[in-house]
Amino acid sequence: MHLSEQELVRRENLQKIRDLGIDPYPPVDYPVNAFAAQIKSSYKEDDETFQDVTLAGRLMMKRIMGKASFAELQDSSGRIQLYVSRDDICPDENKDLYNTVFKKLLDIGDFIGVRGFVFRTKVGEISLHVKELVLLSKSIKPLPVVKTKVDEETGETRTYDAFTDPDLRYRRRYVDLVVNPQYRKIFKTRATVIREMRRFFDEKGWLEVETPVLQPVHGGAAARPFKTHHHTLEMELFMRIANELYLKRLIVGGFDGVYEIGKMFRNEGMDRSHNPEFTSMEIYVAYKDYNWMMEMVEQLLHQIAKVVLGGPVATVGDKEIDFTPPFRRLSMMEAIKEYTGIDIEGMTEESLRKVCKDLHVEVDPSMGKGKLIDEIFSEKVEDHLVQPTYIIDYPIEMTPLAKRHRDKEGFVERFELFINCNEIANAYTELNDPIDQRKRFEEQLELAKRGDLEAMALDQDFLRAMEYGMPPMSGLGIGIDRLTMLLTNQTSIQEVIFFPQMRKEK
Repeated sequence: MHLSEQELVRRENLQKIRDLGIDPYPPVDYPVNAFAAQIKSSYKEDDETFQDVTLAGRLMMKRIMGKASFAELQDSSGRIQLYVSRDDICPDENKDLYNTVFKKLLDIGDFIGVRGFVFRTKVGEISLHVKELVLLSKSIKPLPVVKTKVDEETGETRTYDAFTDPDLRYRRRYVDLVVNPQYRKIFKTRATVIREMRRFFDEKGWLEVETPVLQPVHGGAAARPFKTHHHTLEMELFMRIANELYLKRLIVGGFDGVYEIGKMFRNEGMDRSHNPEFTSMEIYVAYKDYNWMMEMVEQLLHQIAKVVLGGPVATVGDKEIDFTPPFRRLSMMEAIKEYTGIDIEGMTEESLRKVCKDLHVEVDPSMGKGKLIDEIFSEKVEDHLVQPTYIIDYPIEMTPLAKRHRDKEGFVERFELFINCNEIANAYTELNDPIDQRKRFEEQLELAKRGDLEAMALDQDFLRAMEYGMPPMSGLGIGIDRLTMLLTNQTSIQEVIFFPQMRKEK
């Protein structure tokens, strides 16, 4: 293992600390009773608060000034200045803790604990006057040092050596969150989105459940699965591409509403809005249809936006996205006609292939009518759907699990919600006719024979569950990652996933 000069120095410092009889990694229950942000927002000079506080965090700066020095500590909430005096932290004759440990052997990135009282310096900065200092964990690899400098001529603040390379940031998220703490807000927002979603569903009496991640049959969506093998059971298993078929089984079992928030896995391409491992929420409610579901989704997203943003409008780049209901509704055939000028309703597969050729939409021989329509829509329509828009009433070939449309022959009762040109939600009035469902699965098997790697498999146990009787219901899936992107003004899904999938590190 090659070590840099700084890494060698830090290892030497580590040994010197041990030689002084100090454990650089002590087993400790450190009694933290305050946080940097709390102190800076609440401190008042005319009261007795924060006169005996204990903080812990990383040492992020040292400015040595003889017998007294200034430093900065960064905890989970932010940074605060420390005033460290030799005679305060070394009240007896032995001054090694200050002269040797603090001044020479503590490095940027070390975890320390400090106890003292809060005061305001002569220049007005709220600071902690340290009375006790302890090393909690030694850092032996240097953090990137981000420097700022004010241009004397323009007054502009410039940043140097910033840790901004996306590849490094995503691979070393632990470093990214330390030196770019502003990104922590994204993940706190993500947690708020999930918490509000749960609260909304729980208040309506729907049950949060867990279903298998490893499944003997991949189903519930048109996607290419990841495969694995279970040695004891001697069988092939698939990482779930959706949890739909298991959640529907629970509705058969007697629950009126169930939902699950969890990871899905799809062995597909990666781009700014796709990661092979992503988080989805799926919910199924008995005795409802897709019209009811559209209204419920509007209420849900409006509520989440108000909690996260303080109002219904999100700023995404140079656009303002308004979550105020009702959202626009447009059938898939209307949308394609509006943005291409071509009415494809009722076209044969051969005619659709000609349309794709005329529109310069790439297709392959494995694609049936549903896939061809989907490719036209994806290439020619999605980029126009900025404000929340429901695309409704899909051709039956595109959706094997949705109920036939009550009024339109050849269509199903389905919607997808598009916001800022991305699909955010997908929902149906669910198919509950087991004979029709079997026929649709068999049609998917024919597509698989043609080479469609995303065609659904036939799930015999799910069909058996339907045969026992499945009540009418509506189901919905929402992509948590993409919703978080919208609400945090991010353009890449990798910014809202702590540890996105990456190529092997060279």
